Amino acid sequence: MAPQFKDVYGEKYLLLTTFTKDGRPKPTAVWGVPEGDKLLIITDDGSWKTKRINNTPRVTIQKCGVLGKVKGEPVEAEARMLPKSETRRVFDLIIKRYWNHAWYFIPQALLRGGIDKVHAAIEVQAPGVPPSA
Repeated sequence: MAPQFKDVYGEKYLLLTTFTKDGRPKPTAVWGVPEGDKLLIITDDGSWKTKRINNTPRVTIQKCGVLGKVKGEPVEAEARMLPKSETRRVFDLIIKRYWNHAWYFIPQALLRGGIDKVHAAIEVQAPGVPPSA
């Protein structure tokens, strides 16, 4: 049986695939934090994945290893960019879950201009679920 969103979104390492306007897949390994029935991801503000999500909310997620090696089937999902006011909260949740990487992740963000200025938060959910407020 094919996996569903609820079977995948809680994994520690995920492969997020966004799609170009013409439908080409662009996979990227990401860190995510499950919150309720949604997945929260932090990324660089202005990255290509944020631009693709703004154009096409369709994404897939799938289990992967720490270096992005696929370990499962892709699951359809929908993504949206969260408001800037949510960036710090999502960043803090990511740091809490991936604390062993914080020694690198936090100084790197600060050197690049500050957590809130260089990052953006993404919310991923199963298709057809209304976005959170």
